Amino acid sequence: MTKYLLDTNVLIAMFRGQYGIRECILEAGFENCFVSEITLGEIITGAYKGDIAKHQHEIDFLKEQFTILPVSPAIEYYGKLRASLEKQGTPVDSLDLLIAATALESNLTLVTHNTKHFQRIPGLKVVDWEA
Repeated sequence: MTKYLLDTNVLIAMFRGQYGIRECILEAGFENCFVSEITLGEIITGAYKGDIAKHQHEIDFLKEQFTILPVSPAIEYYGKLRASLEKQGTPVDSLDLLIAATALESNLTLVTHNTKHFQRIPGLKVVDWEA
């Protein structure tokens, strides 16, 4: 069974009930879908930019329903990838690169609508459930 790391834009679409993301997650199974602590941080940041009280249930839902993966095991991947991409003149945003490194370290397929951005990362499996 394929296991997935859900990017921030996927979780936002899930909360908004868009693009059939909820159904895709249910089909894959919560036990096969993971969230990076970076993504959780991005969701929390967005909640504080808006109305935290309005979005607290979404944050709680993420913490309760998904396994939140730490970044520290992926730091070696991150360092290698960042150096390589910068040498090639094709850098990727550091937070996105940490998410990608987490997917690579854990042998997960990254689910994102931002496929163009992540396609530059060698070895990363990427799918777009919004397509």
